Amino acid sequence: MSRSIPIVDLRASRQPDAVAPADLSAGADATGPLADTLGRRLHDLRISVTDRCNFRCVYCMPKDVFGRDYPFLPHSALLSFEEIARVAGVFARLGVEKIRLTGGEPLMRKDLERLVAMLAKLPVDLTLTTNGALLARKAKALADAGLKRVTVSLDALDDATFRAMSDTDTPVAQVLAGIDEASRAGLAPIKVNTVVKRGLNEHAIVDLARRFRGSGHILRFIEYMDVGATNGWRMDDVVTAAEILERIAAVFPIEPVDANYAGEVAERWRYRDGAGEIGVIASVTRAFCRDCTRMRLATDGKLFTCWFATAGHDLRDLVRGGGDDAAIARAIGAVWRRRADRYSELRTAATPRDERIEMSYIGG
Repeated sequence: MSRSIPIVDLRASRQPDAVAPADLSAGADATGPLADTLGRRLHDLRISVTDRCNFRCVYCMPKDVFGRDYPFLPHSALLSFEEIARVAGVFARLGVEKIRLTGGEPLMRKDLERLVAMLAKLPVDLTLTTNGALLARKAKALADAGLKRVTVSLDALDDATFRAMSDTDTPVAQVLAGIDEASRAGLAPIKVNTVVKRGLNEHAIVDLARRFRGSGHILRFIEYMDVGATNGWRMDDVVTAAEILERIAAVFPIEPVDANYAGEVAERWRYRDGAGEIGVIASVTRAFCRDCTRMRLATDGKLFTCWFATAGHDLRDLVRGGGDDAAIARAIGAVWRRRADRYSELRTAATPRDERIEMSYIGG
């Protein structure tokens, strides 16, 4: 089987949103901050280091699609650590201040700490998102290599619900052990992300809040999103941020907190008794596209300007074809300056989803 990923070749394309060769060298500075058509600054880079994962979460990689015969990318198609580090360096010179490593499950990429050590030399906040299954054995090495923080996905505290959400035999205790090891290694503050899907795990909301209150970790609840084309998303499955906050506030009084920075995706709340903070990510009911500052680099070198994209921009051929750093910077700048994505603000029940790029490929 072969895998077909829609792309836009940065060197030549007839697609209306593509960048022609002349645009890549005309009027695009090689360094400094970039702004798109809506004035949004490029600030964050998400790097997917693998499209493989050891979980089969219902909202990301349902097993009936991502089974044993699924055509994952061959290793030769993946950007090497050296290529990733080179491109990341260009992004840093273009104003990126935060880099997050994602997947798939990034800890499945062999010797990932070697890449972390390369990226740690850049003047950026370097973080990683993981499902936590392999974190206990990797946390110290990642911290020693220069990783600053981790975000761990955890959708329930009881094994039955956790299994229903993630379709794995990994016990919750293994993920909690990973969180503990990451804390001991200094990868803090740890963020714990929970996707909430109606009928599966909304009963876990208060239990999770109780478990992480006073821990120093930041629990964040995420509305079930229509990312990709295979998770069977329906609006009826969405437990809204308002409902999530209402459930928590009924047990633990909370109050809003100002954002840490412009473009922060999570709305912040804190417990009134001082036991810490929580967050909600409400991209379905309270879209934050107008503040989005993120670009994504897929594991095979495609650039994406939106999580809900149907096509990417091919950077790998430029990297492997002899393009210098200035050419790479011009290509990135040309893509970002023409960016006009605001999918979540325009979403309707009739919005087409059949050709959407899957989250496991583009990065969480």
